[in-house]
Amino acid sequence: MNTPKHKGLWAKIIIALFVLAILLTGSVIIGVRRVYQNNLKPVASNQKSVTITIPPGYSLGDVASLLKKRGIIKSDWAFSQYVRDKQADADIKAGTYELSPSQSVQEIVSIITLGKIKTDLITILPGQRLSQVRAIFIGSGFSEASVEAAFKSDLYKNHPALVDKPAGANLEGYLYPDSFQRTSTTKPEDIIRESLDQMQKQLTPDIRAAINKQGLNVYQGIILASMVEQEANNTADRNRVAQVFLSRLHSDLRLESDVTAFYGAILAGQARSVTYESAYNTYLHDGLPVGPISNVSASSLHAVAYPANSNYLYFVAGDDGTVYFSQTLQEHQAQVDRYCKQNCAH
Repeated sequence: MNTPKHKGLWAKIIIALFVLAILLTGSVIIGVRRVYQNNLKPVASNQKSVTITIPPGYSLGDVASLLKKRGIIKSDWAFSQYVRDKQADADIKAGTYELSPSQSVQEIVSIITLGKIKTDLITILPGQRLSQVRAIFIGSGFSEASVEAAFKSDLYKNHPALVDKPAGANLEGYLYPDSFQRTSTTKPEDIIRESLDQMQKQLTPDIRAAINKQGLNVYQGIILASMVEQEANNTADRNRVAQVFLSRLHSDLRLESDVTAFYGAILAGQARSVTYESAYNTYLHDGLPVGPISNVSASSLHAVAYPANSNYLYFVAGDDGTVYFSQTLQEHQAQVDRYCKQNCAH
């Protein structure tokens, strides 16, 4: 039986435990805060700069992972938390930046949200159309006449990256996305040759052979890779998107890709539409479009060469950015109705 003395003792123990819990919680919070603040500090005093390219469509997590991998920040979670605290995740701008491990997270975030891109570089971003790349060249100071002359594919007809390009086709799909140094003596064709050199490095004998195993020639592989590039940002999604397109090709189903229809409309100076009649519209025509619809990255080429081992026939990119896959038209339509109310409102 508890006496008043015992009850008083238990009350003191409970109070003591409560106080101890508060102190421990406070210590943990202070400790976490201290770790967080420390992770916002520069990685090192090394002033050496590092060129970082943030592609369009990168999420906050993608940017944090990229900066951590390149040794620019101490912690990807601390970087992400700081950006979220500042409500600046939507302000991060794609482009090429010159950053340093001697900069704090606060300084880095300021640079990439204000778009203070590196000015002595020309950056071709992934998923850009040839017309967009031309605009970048002209915007960087090259004359329009010199750019138009440099973009004529005949200038590079002996380049090994173009060995599979059909005669008469332009450079669409072949200008590999990267950052290229520009000096006072650099000509537009110098940068194009460097970009083609990078493309040739991606078109390894293994990649070429693997594309052929999918029943495609290399040019067709680049066409499909440009579609994959436009349809999905995530590497895992790209492998599955490539599988869907390849399965549909082999099943004699139309590819029905929005991005191909949009490309044809944009070329004609029309508003983006899945109903615009062009040789690129895979809703209206069987098989692949007549040419690539943008440049491609290594991951898209790899996805076409080595598609996922799955049996999907449909996918839809939801309003939340997630790509949803399905095996039947009924499942696909249900996912469209549930996840794609804005993007699919053609």
